[in-house]
Amino acid sequence: MIRDWKLNIDIKTSDATPVYLQIAEAIIEAIKTRQLTQGLALPSSRTLAAQLKVNRNTVIKALELLVIEEWLTAEERKGYFVSNELPKEYATCNKIMEATVSQPISSKRLFTFDDGLPDTKIAPIEELAKVYRKILGRKARWKTLGVADSKGNNDLRKSIAQMLNLNRGLPFSSEHIFITRGSQMAAYLMAHCLLKKGDLVAVENPGYKPIWESMKTAGAEILPVPVDENGMDVDVLEQLLKSHSIKAIYVTPHHQFPTAVSLSLPRRLKLIKLSNQYDFTIIEDDYDHEFHFGVRPILPIGNLQAIKNYVYLGTFSKIVAPALRIGFLATSIDLIHKVTEMRKIIDGQGDVIMEEAVYQLIREGDIKRHIKRTIVLYKAKRDFFEKLLMKYLGEKVSFIKPEGGLAFWVVPKVSIDIFEIAKKLEAQGIGIITPDKFSFSAPIIGFRIGYASLSKQQLEDGIVALAKLL
Repeated sequence: MIRDWKLNIDIKTSDATPVYLQIAEAIIEAIKTRQLTQGLALPSSRTLAAQLKVNRNTVIKALELLVIEEWLTAEERKGYFVSNELPKEYATCNKIMEATVSQPISSKRLFTFDDGLPDTKIAPIEELAKVYRKILGRKARWKTLGVADSKGNNDLRKSIAQMLNLNRGLPFSSEHIFITRGSQMAAYLMAHCLLKKGDLVAVENPGYKPIWESMKTAGAEILPVPVDENGMDVDVLEQLLKSHSIKAIYVTPHHQFPTAVSLSLPRRLKLIKLSNQYDFTIIEDDYDHEFHFGVRPILPIGNLQAIKNYVYLGTFSKIVAPALRIGFLATSIDLIHKVTEMRKIIDGQGDVIMEEAVYQLIREGDIKRHIKRTIVLYKAKRDFFEKLLMKYLGEKVSFIKPEGGLAFWVVPKVSIDIFEIAKKLEAQGIGIITPDKFSFSAPIIGFRIGYASLSKQQLEDGIVALAKLL
């Protein structure tokens, strides 16, 4: 088995991209250009680490990532090999490259501009697997597999309360915390315990429709409030309050969904004043609080001053990966009791092992370290994406560089048929979310383009394709 070749990778310490990702991307590029052929054995991780002058764990992390993505295979006691069945992305790209100019581009989906999902390739899979094995290897593991508290793992609730106290300035104890299978479940339970048929709920327009649907299932009616560069227009809300009895308001003030703007401080203060005056509940969805690239993140509305009726929604799915369904809500103890009883009807308890695993990741510092790594990576990718927009779409669209979050809101400068644009992109294998997915009635003009989950090449290819159609 010949392994005497040297991997030619230029590690750039000045690059914000983590070293293990630089190694992984270099190996992928070598496979794509056929410098590394299918079935070829790679040097050992120890040899690669010595050649590249990096820590061996860094190399192992890169190789394991490539195994997950199916570029490599791992054989026990033999090492890593270039996969004989490479990812579909490789086959599709080669097929397009080999096609003649006259041939239409394959309609098979190459990639999608999502609405701001994290990059699952950098998720702390190894750390999560490690704590999973540790939990299931305990002598008293039978306790973990038994009946648990419907409110969720008590240690995790304490950790979340501490996080909210120290990092977000919210005065909640563990008794105010309820763990769910994702923030969507938290919103559903909250809606069915807070609302009844005929209640009015004010929402941002454009906004996050899945939560609207949760509220509709509880019998509530949706009342749209416009959004501008300073977030929800609270003056419009005030006028609505004078003629409507509004039960609750749902807002995403940190990075408004989908426009990514932040609710200004004067509007936050006025919103609290209106809530206390008109006795409606503020439901704050802080879905990606961690991803803020400024000097310091904007703290939640509940940090500012006393609110009589307040619900805070959060999630770990954005931090780790969408498949990890751990969300939470924080609110009054009275509402927590109602949510607990409602949860028992549909789901006696949560994912006990996953909740324990997330607690262990928090306790051992893995979540904190992962957030630090991802912020550096996402900030660099955000800046890269901004340059792409300026280069290819600078004269065709307007946008505001977001201080946080994992997506841009891009608005064409001239009137266009966005649905026709989306159809033409689809024919090229590029998916994009149309604005009807965010709008209350008539679709607002604009694209929410997530940048975090795609490679730099995919981002550039997608923007170039969009630029040609605008």
